[in-house]
Amino acid sequence: MHNLCNQRVADKHDDRRNNWIKELDQRRGKNISAVALANKNARIVWAVLTRKEPYKAVA
Repeated sequence: MHNLCNQRVADKHDDRRNNWIKELDQRRGKNISAVALANKNARIVWAVLTRKEPYKAVA
């Protein structure tokens, strides 16, 4: 369910992160890409909280 939302958002935007999501979906499948995306989000949140700096998306 969550990956369907991610896929819809990824289809609407053409940036580095969403392209990664689309490519991962094609290579590994929807379930594995959902877990990989959750892992990536958790690592980003952890880094933001521990460094106490605002999130800076890589262009």
